[in-house]
Amino acid sequence: MARITAGVACSHVPALGAAMDNGRTQEPYWHNCFAGFEWTRAWEAAQKPDVVILVYNDHATAFDMDFIPTFAIGCGERYKSADEGWGPRPVPDVIGDPDLAWHIAQSCILDEFDMTMVSRMDVDHGLTVPLSLMFGQPDVWPCRVVPLAVNVVTYPPPSGNRCYALGEAIARAVASYPEDLNVQIWGTGGMSHQLQGPRAGLINAEWDNRFLDDLVNDPQRLRHIPHIEYLRETGSEGIEMVMWLIMRGALGKDVRALHRHYHVPASNTAVGHIVLEPVG
Repeated sequence: MARITAGVACSHVPALGAAMDNGRTQEPYWHNCFAGFEWTRAWEAAQKPDVVILVYNDHATAFDMDFIPTFAIGCGERYKSADEGWGPRPVPDVIGDPDLAWHIAQSCILDEFDMTMVSRMDVDHGLTVPLSLMFGQPDVWPCRVVPLAVNVVTYPPPSGNRCYALGEAIARAVASYPEDLNVQIWGTGGMSHQLQGPRAGLINAEWDNRFLDDLVNDPQRLRHIPHIEYLRETGSEGIEMVMWLIMRGALGKDVRALHRHYHVPASNTAVGHIVLEPVG
């Protein structure tokens, strides 16, 4: 049967993609930020996942204010890189796994989660930047990807508790899939940042690092953080961290941290990254 072997969380700052695409990762501003992903690239090359369930948010490319699903799962065969205003990123098309995606959709819906199934969409930096951070810049991505887009762009986004419970439902779905697959689940977005208004540039390193601590030590606290705390402590875009809780919920009660990285700043954002392995 399929099994979830690891969880990965990381920020998906668009400037990280631009730095990679333009060969600037070794410049003084960027070097230490990207150095924190070198361990994970080597680890991923050894792990060789068959499929990554990649939790991200769309930034008004596949969806807009006319249509905003809370949870949308990509059930297509292929996804192109979106043009976000400066041309598509020069990265390979993302190859999906429709059979696994439809199985997850059916299982989660019967588990009382209302999923939106999407067969055709372009994917933006929210999905492609994490792939580049973990896999570099290959001609072909080394695994299939099931995109899971979460609304954290307009209110109301789902609660942390709902996201965690969805992760648990995804774990049940994967465990019931008959094909022998090495599956990873990634939560992306965050950490603390605000892009507009008088608090633009806000970064709260203390709060961010406690969040990273408690992904391992006290995930039950994280699932009950109210939206207002994310807004107050981590800025208007810090709410993206609820997507990390889908990843964490899928890993079970106990986890081991294999790698951790935190860097400020990247653009005007805190970059967080952690690799978790289920225990037991």
